[in-house]
Amino acid sequence: MKSIVLSSVVVALLVFSGCSSKEVIVQEIQAVEIETIAAEERIVNSGMNPLSHMSMSDIESELLTVYFDFDKFSINSKAQRKITKAAELGKTGAASYNVKLEGNCDEWGSDEYNFALGLKRARSIKKALVAEGIEASRISMVSYGESNPVCEDKTQECYSKNRRVDFKLLP
Repeated sequence: MKSIVLSSVVVALLVFSGCSSKEVIVQEIQAVEIETIAAEERIVNSGMNPLSHMSMSDIESELLTVYFDFDKFSINSKAQRKITKAAELGKTGAASYNVKLEGNCDEWGSDEYNFALGLKRARSIKKALVAEGIEASRISMVSYGESNPVCEDKTQECYSKNRRVDFKLLP
C-alpha cells in the first residue's frame, strides 16, 4: 500500500512540475551560441589569429610527444624545441584550452618508482612550458607509469618509445 501511494506521489510530482522552463533555457542557449559564432567569425575574418579556426584535435596533432632517456626526467635540446613549439601553440591556437601532460615510463623499475618518474617527467615539461609563458593554472599532470605503453616489444627501441610525455588538450 505504501509503495502505491509513494509511486502515485512521485508520478503526480513529475506530471505537475512540467517542463515550462525548458523553452526559456533553449532560447538562452541559442542566443549564446549565435553570439559565440559571430565573435569567432570576426576573429577569423580579421586575420588576428590564423590558428583559431583549427579544431582541438588539429591543434593536438601538432603537439609532439617528448621522449626521455632511460631513468631520466631532464629535458634535452631536441625536447626543448618540441616544448617551445607547444608553448607557441598554447599562446595562439590552443589559448582557450587547458593542457594535460601525461607522463609515461618503460617497464623497468617498480610500479611505484615508474609512477613517480612519470610525474617527474610531466613536472619538468610543465616547468619548461611555464618558463615559455604558459600559465601554470592551465596545465595539469598525470603519471601512467608503465601502464600506458605504445610499444610492447622487448627491444631497446620499443622501451625508448614508452619513456615519454604526451600532450592532451582539455576544453
